[in-house]
Amino acid sequence: MNWDQVEGNWRNVKGKVQQKWGKLTDDDIEQSEGRRERLVGKIQARYGEAKEKVEKQLDALIDKL
Repeated sequence: MNWDQVEGNWRNVKGKVQQKWGKLTDDDIEQSEGRRERLVGKIQARYGEAKEKVEKQLDALIDKL
């Protein structure tokens, strides 16, 4: 699944994102609107992880879908 598909299927994908990153609030997820950069920033803010690490984890999750 690519990011255009993620944005189009955001309602389905956001549940998987919240399962993986449980510290994200519903507002965090809604505000990202399926946009990769916004979502990476929200995850970084909650978990204090490096951008590259978050991007790899997010890409791996999306590839599984």
